[in-house]
Amino acid sequence: MQSSSDPANLPNADQVKTFLLALQQHICTRLEALDGKSSFSAESWNREEGGGGTSMVLTKGNVFEQAGVNFSHVMGAAMPASATAHRPELAGRSFEAMGVSLVIHPNNPYVPTTHANVRFFIARKEGADPVWWFGGGFDLTPYYPFEQDVVSWHQTAYDLCLPFGDEVYPKYKKWCDEYFFLPHRNETRGVGGLFFDDLNEPGFEQSFAFMQAVANGFIEAYQPIVERNKDLEYQDEQRQFQLYRRGRYVEFNLVYDRGTLFGLQTGGRTESILMSMPPLVRWEYGFTPEEGTPEAELYDHYLKPQDWLKLAR
Repeated sequence: MQSSSDPANLPNADQVKTFLLALQQHICTRLEALDGKSSFSAESWNREEGGGGTSMVLTKGNVFEQAGVNFSHVMGAAMPASATAHRPELAGRSFEAMGVSLVIHPNNPYVPTTHANVRFFIARKEGADPVWWFGGGFDLTPYYPFEQDVVSWHQTAYDLCLPFGDEVYPKYKKWCDEYFFLPHRNETRGVGGLFFDDLNEPGFEQSFAFMQAVANGFIEAYQPIVERNKDLEYQDEQRQFQLYRRGRYVEFNLVYDRGTLFGLQTGGRTESILMSMPPLVRWEYGFTPEEGTPEAELYDHYLKPQDWLKLAR
């Protein structure tokens, strides 16, 4: 890591917060326009230990059964023991964490669920350089995937990464495939996207620029997919499969998701943290899709990490 005495490496938390607040509003505005019926309701909250946030939630829309776009900015005098066990350099430091996190659960089974998150973390200690990094990404969880959607999703991810280096998309695409994986099911949660963490090289300005590119790229990747599929007809059979597959989302978020665990361990607002849960979900014992069905194609083809962009070449 380069010395933070370099002006390009000095972190500016206020600048990041200003961007995140504008991002939350921008995404909510775009999603309301897509839905055409429901609007987001805002609920601000304070955290006793320090900080707070605003939860924006849309429910019972034409397109979105539930969509949540959260901003949080929390701080504390010390990190939880579970965090310092993995990052001993954080011991004895105060911390500040901020981010925007969103999860969208559409009505139509042909419109994928999606998740995005961008965040900034900084830990300070008197007499020492701050420890800081950016993280985030976005991923897509279709139930009845269309190849065009998966390719366009990854093409947008590739395009936004390219100005930062040829190696960036393959690195963060692979990280996403590995992170959003359910070992107990031996399957990915969806068709991936981008995931990055601990980003502080080559300095604050460049790292912040990349985080902004990911944040702004999310809605550009997702909106065309929604527009293509939101009016497709479906039957109860497809709805029931959507509800079953939402169970995988719950399993991942409660067992493996870093953001969920961090939020709960640091005393975050439970309703906002668990906003990512789908409003309706079901489990079925021993479900196996029939061979040759669209449901089987999801398992056999789409839940296997691969180079989706080769289809566009």
